[in-house]
Amino acid sequence: MKSDASTSAAPVKGLGGPLRSSEPPRAAASSSPAAHLLEEAADLLVVHLDFRAALETCERAWQILAGDAPAEGPTGSSVEVKCSLCVVGIQALAEMDRWQEVLSWVLQYYQVPEKLPPKVLELCILLYSKMQQPGAVLNVVSAWLQDPDNQGLPEYGALAELYLQRVLLPLGRLSEAEEFAVGSPALGEEQRLEMLQAVHTVRQQHKQEHSGSMDVQKLNREGLFSHKFLSLLMLLRRLWDSAVSHLLSLPLRKSLLAALILCVLMLRFDPASPSSLPLLYQLAQLFRRIRKATFTHLYPLALHD
Repeated sequence: MKSDASTSAAPVKGLGGPLRSSEPPRAAASSSPAAHLLEEAADLLVVHLDFRAALETCERAWQILAGDAPAEGPTGSSVEVKCSLCVVGIQALAEMDRWQEVLSWVLQYYQVPEKLPPKVLELCILLYSKMQQPGAVLNVVSAWLQDPDNQGLPEYGALAELYLQRVLLPLGRLSEAEEFAVGSPALGEEQRLEMLQAVHTVRQQHKQEHSGSMDVQKLNREGLFSHKFLSLLMLLRRLWDSAVSHLLSLPLRKSLLAALILCVLMLRFDPASPSSLPLLYQLAQLFRRIRKATFTHLYPLALHD
């Protein structure tokens, strides 16, 4: 994947922290056929940029190592060659945009996560973290760090910090990260405090983000309520304007009759009742005054004559 090398090769080039697993592997001092194939695979990867051929060469070297494995166990040179072959193979898979296959490809040679070399494990963490898939290596790294044989290695502290920063915290496993920092016996006191501080910082950021989202939701609800209230007020105003316009368009007598009926309905009195006569008389007087004032305003000269 030469056209997309900036994406696929980024996790395995220049991202190493305290460990140096991203350095180009060199052939071991041994003159075994696997060592020669390792040197050939490194040249194919770095010089010729033939990533597929580099991966196939690594797999051939692995087959040779598996067939030549001594009964008493692997020697130091073969262990170094195996680790270097994995580094070249991981880089070749990443360059071909086949980074999803890296973990399974490595485990087919080491069988169990606890036996992975620190350099190989670091590359896996960096690669899957860069591709925003840290959950893929969660169980593998956790099993490696919990193994007692690995806790005495000099690379353990750097891998533990990488595990917390690149796997647990991005996944939001804050409680698990805190328990790991407190309960791991292989961590020094200074490193333990740094890891706890990192967990505390991320937790505070999550609280601020949650508080900000709650404020935004509250403002949205208040804005929605205000919008609905204003819409209701505008609707009532339109209804009022329509009613007033309708009443003003009616003749004067019809308007007065409508007002009288409205008063009767609102006050709920019986017009035939003797107690209602004074009120009806007052209303009649009021209507006559209104009519007199209206006609006086409309025809002032005729009334004056």
